Amino acid sequence: MLLIGPPGAGKGTQATRLAEAFVVPAVSTGDIFRFNVKNETALGLQVKAFMDAGAYVPDTLTNAIVKDRLGESDAASGFLLDGYPRTTDQVAELDRLLDDEGTKLDAVVLITADTDEVVSRLLKRAEEQGRADDTADVIRHRLDVYAEQTAPLIDVYSARGLVITIDGLGAVDVVTDRILAALADRGLHATNTIEKAANPS
Repeated sequence: MLLIGPPGAGKGTQATRLAEAFVVPAVSTGDIFRFNVKNETALGLQVKAFMDAGAYVPDTLTNAIVKDRLGESDAASGFLLDGYPRTTDQVAELDRLLDDEGTKLDAVVLITADTDEVVSRLLKRAEEQGRADDTADVIRHRLDVYAEQTAPLIDVYSARGLVITIDGLGAVDVVTDRILAALADRGLHATNTIEKAANPS
């Protein structure tokens, strides 16, 4: 399964909950990159400059880290990708990777959100978490980059009949329920009951 949506649309939150519901790992390239930056690994030093500028990490680095992660044992029975692929070149690389493994995507969940709401969410998150990569200017730039590079992926996956569009505004539990209901309509049923969010606001 793949989650697509603009920065701040709630992909990370929903990825965690869906991974729990389907008992598969949530693979977030953003989390992987931030972990490496924080721990000043070789990869972290390479990607830090791109992240600080609000730019995407080059495909070669991203493809390598995703391939390595999906090769781990916990992803053998399924996985949920959050933040990858982000370009049509990455789509082609993921296609090759899945073909090599003899598997395919079951669904692409597109989470939509109003731009002003997204900016508000990310500014609040930056304040709470002290994230240097979430200034107002960088947020606007990231949204522009998303529209230019990532939105075309929706067309690619729509042509394959994989896209499920979900309104990302509203309480966390409500959005989760929307996604689970839409996936169930596709014959993809959760195997685990997830707890309601502690703070549904």
